Amino acid sequence: MENFLIIIFSVLGFIFLLFSIVIVNQKQAKIIQRLGKFQSVRRAGISFRIPIIDQVAGVQNLQIQELRVPVETITQDKVTLKIEVAIQYLIKADLDSIKNSFYELADSTAQIESFVFDAVRAEVPKMELDMVYENKDNIANTVMEGLNSLLSNYGFDIKKTLVVDILPDAKVVDAMNAINEQKRLRQAAEEKGEADKILIIKAAEAEKESKKLHGEGVALQQMAVLKGREKAIKDLTVGTNMAIKDATELVIKLIDQETLISMGDKNKNVIFMNPGIGVGGKIVEGMVAAETINQHQQN
Repeated sequence: MENFLIIIFSVLGFIFLLFSIVIVNQKQAKIIQRLGKFQSVRRAGISFRIPIIDQVAGVQNLQIQELRVPVETITQDKVTLKIEVAIQYLIKADLDSIKNSFYELADSTAQIESFVFDAVRAEVPKMELDMVYENKDNIANTVMEGLNSLLSNYGFDIKKTLVVDILPDAKVVDAMNAINEQKRLRQAAEEKGEADKILIIKAAEAEKESKKLHGEGVALQQMAVLKGREKAIKDLTVGTNMAIKDATELVIKLIDQETLISMGDKNKNVIFMNPGIGVGGKIVEGMVAAETINQHQQN
């Protein structure tokens, strides 16, 4: 009988010891209540409680947590949007924060969601659709500041708030894509037109420069020919005492004969008609006459 009682008490003692152990994982905190009243916060590691009298009322996660809140709202230009906001937060590790986060808020998740709904629906209707995309960081910051102001006294610390998705109605998305496509096509056409314009201008400039150089070359060539004729006439008038008129006619006849021979070699059907001295001869004659007058004046 005594042995039986010993066994019973040993088993009860083991059970009592087993139920008195409190093991807490890393980045967690357990709330201990004694007869329904807050007694203590147990942190990571092993500790003990009085079985039956002390109870684990709850476990608080001290890691950074993320809550995603989808919000449906409308913009200033009457576009319905679905905006997903990601809230990254944690419970502060001090005693008061752990205690307040557990006892003061009945449902912290629901209260965070309610505030996000209210903040987003207050900001987005002030903006047109394009502005919502441009100002999503401002929307996130507004939500973050409001949440910190609201929840900091209850032990919560809002680390980051992100607008992770903006989804307009499908018809609006299709319309936006069509507008962007037309913009790209117009820009491509403008770029092509500008490129074609540059090519035309460059081609015109090149042709202008080519004609200019060609004209200068022809002018120099003609001047060289005239200089050669002038020299030939001078040589005749000085070396043989031939009159300028006779010397000019002789040079022109020689040029005509040379031209006739050259043209005949190239085309057997050419008929050459001698027009007389012609304009070239008149120019050469005038140049020689002017030179002769200058020489007389110098003498």
